Amino acid sequence: MSTLLQPLPHRHVLTLPAAPPAVRVARETAEQALAEWGVNPGHPAVAPALLILSELVTNSVRHASPPSEQVTVTYAVGGDCLAFAVHDRHPHQPRLHGAQTTGRAGGLATVMELTGTLGGTAVVRGDCDGLGKSIWITLPL
Repeated sequence: MSTLLQPLPHRHVLTLPAAPPAVRVARETAEQALAEWGVNPGHPAVAPALLILSELVTNSVRHASPPSEQVTVTYAVGGDCLAFAVHDRHPHQPRLHGAQTTGRAGGLATVMELTGTLGGTAVVRGDCDGLGKSIWITLPL
């Protein structure tokens, strides 16, 4: 994934209210953006990427609101790389590595399992003021 060190040429940012409909809108927007950027919807990374995105937005809606009234999703694609981030203004920065399920399917454990299986990376980046964070996922295409 050589493009990780270079800016990705395609980028889209979407900000939504931190409410349940945000999950569907974020996923549909991702599908549309990927299609417009020429990413084959049948590529083996696309369906898992959409599930990862849905899980991250769901987590922001469930656990960051309040205080975060909005969730922002950034989508980006390069020749051999797909990246996206989910940002909220809740100060808690979850541990990604070693994430555990809490007796139900989904959540960060699913995110990390899928990301690892696809050979991707996951990083939490805190806001400068310490009052929010973004979870960035990068997957090879």
